[in-house]
Amino acid sequence: MIRYGQSIKLKPGMYEKYKEYHTSVWPEVAAMISECNIRNYSIFFKDDMLFAYFEYVGNDFEADMSKMAADKKTQEWWDVTKPMQQPLVTRSEGEWWANLEEVFHQD
Repeated sequence: MIRYGQSIKLKPGMYEKYKEYHTSVWPEVAAMISECNIRNYSIFFKDDMLFAYFEYVGNDFEADMSKMAADKKTQEWWDVTKPMQQPLVTRSEGEWWANLEEVFHQD
């Protein structure tokens, strides 16, 4: 299992709408997240910043992320949620959500 932390800004005034969508995530999107070996997925919010945490339990992260990106319902979900988000200018090339470095963990 590999732990991931990611961050992105939420555009001003988008919190309530973003939260509303995530209160009732589309079942097909939730199923695809599970199919792509993501577990224990959470998104947190503070001061116009979103922080995501999840655990990847598969063997090929890139293949699973490609599978998710190719899914029609996931693409529709992203068409709704991406306009509410503002990627960090410091993110790596090719990232939407910026991957964070884990600096501490304790079980």
